[in-house]
Order: sequence, then C-alpha cells, then structure tokens
Amino acid sequence: MSLTFDLHAHSNVSDGLLTPVELVEHAAAHKVDVLALTDHDDTAGLNIAREAAQRLGVQLINGVEISVTWKKRTLHIIGLKIDPEYAPLKTGLAEIRAGRHHRAVGMAASLDKAGIPGSLEGAYEYAQEGIISRTHFARFLVNSGVAKDNKAVFKNYLVKGKPGFFPHEWASMEDALSWIIGSGGVAVIAHPGRYDLGRTNMLLLLEEFRALGGAAIEVVTGSHTVDQYTEFAKYAHQFDLKSSLGSDYHGKGISFMEMGRLPALPSNCVPVWHDWPEAV
Repeated sequence: MSLTFDLHAHSNVSDGLLTPVELVEHAAAHKVDVLALTDHDDTAGLNIAREAAQRLGVQLINGVEISVTWKKRTLHIIGLKIDPEYAPLKTGLAEIRAGRHHRAVGMAASLDKAGIPGSLEGAYEYAQEGIISRTHFARFLVNSGVAKDNKAVFKNYLVKGKPGFFPHEWASMEDALSWIIGSGGVAVIAHPGRYDLGRTNMLLLLEEFRALGGAAIEVVTGSHTVDQYTEFAKYAHQFDLKSSLGSDYHGKGISFMEMGRLPALPSNCVPVWHDWPEAV
C-alpha cells in the first residue's frame, strides 16, 4: 500500500487557522500518513504536533518554511527533517521573526496613508501568539469589509505599488540553505510556479540553489496547475533535484487545496522521500 505524503502545511504558529494539534488531527482525518509541519520562520509547533501525531499514527516530519530574498524577490525555502534545536537555525529564524514585526509596522503605516486605520492591531489579533504575516493583514482587510476576499486583497493591497506594501529584506538563500543543511535537513524550493520569474531567472535560481546544496523542488503543490506539475518535473530532472509534494494547507477557505487530495508526483520524478525510513 502506498503512503500519502503532505510535506507542506501551516498551523496558527504562523499563518494557518488550526493549532498544531488540530492540523495533525485534520491530516489524519484526510488519510495523510506522513505530514511535514512547515510554519513560516518558526518551529514552535513541532513538539506539540509530534505528540498528536504519535497518538494518531501520523508520521511527522520536522519542517520550516524560510523567507528568503533573492534578486530583490521574496522566495520560500522549505527545510524538511531539520533539527529545530540547531543553534544557527534558531538564531536565524528569530532574526527573521523580528524583521516581520518591522515590516508589519511599515505595512500598517502605508495602509493608514490610504485611509485604512487600525490594521496593525487588527492583523495582530489574527496572528494571536504566532508570527505576523501578510495573511493576517489580508484577514483584517476582508473581515473589515475593505476587500471582498483574499484574492482581491493580493490584487489591490499589500503588493508592490499598492497600499500596504512595504519592502523588506529577508534571509539570503545562502544563509537559509546553510541553516537547513547544517541542521541535517533537506532544502526544498517551495511552490516555484508562484514566483513569476521567467525562464532565465528560473534557470539561474535552480543553478544557484543546486550549487548551495539544495536538494529538491516542490513539483506538486496546491497552487500549481497540472501543466506546472509537468514543467517543474522537467526542471527537477534537468538539475538533478528530487521532487516534493505538499498541499500548502492553511485552513478552510484560505487554502489552494484540501489535504489528502494531491495527485501523485509525475512518474519520472524521484521523490524527496525515496530513501527515508518513513517511506517504508
């Protein structure tokens, strides 16, 4: 019997709706056998998620999704099978989280100038104890009636040239990969189809990523189209990268795809888990 993998999911430690325990329960209910909790720039949910996973028979993979600046663009690099206690990783993530607050203050000031007050406090209400992200500002804008839905938010607000945008420098790709690999983890480019890099920059990204020790690329993920599954499977083969798969689940109503419903990787892919004991 083949196992069902989901190697990209978020709890409310970052910008998901469910607690780490609820997320694991949701994964189990949707027949996910191997789950990676990959909160943005934070690993605080892993221990409690592991307790729930052991109770429910789900194999939990330690993960994180690190915010990276590459050629003035924001990218996300997932670390799988990381050691969350690895000191350089802990320090690096703490610095990124501090930067998130600085960005949030700038975003709120921009929205204030556009006549939308109260966004910093409003966004932090949705963040609760977790990190602050654009998703929390989006929830504030939708629930206060400024925008119809998340799609409208990211078309008219919070992006370059629109109210609520604030430029920010994240970790370098070199640092992010050194933290992941140094902790014993596997580095994966998250949802590459979302970056709109064009072919030339995509080739440059994959070449640099591979040279820095990157191991895999997300081929099947919630925001990719069927054509992109094929496209990124080809890139994986071209650059001798393994292929990963994950829903990028955030919660009902704000996720691209439900857990347990992802199609299989294309047949020519080498799964990132092909030599993991969890895959047996």
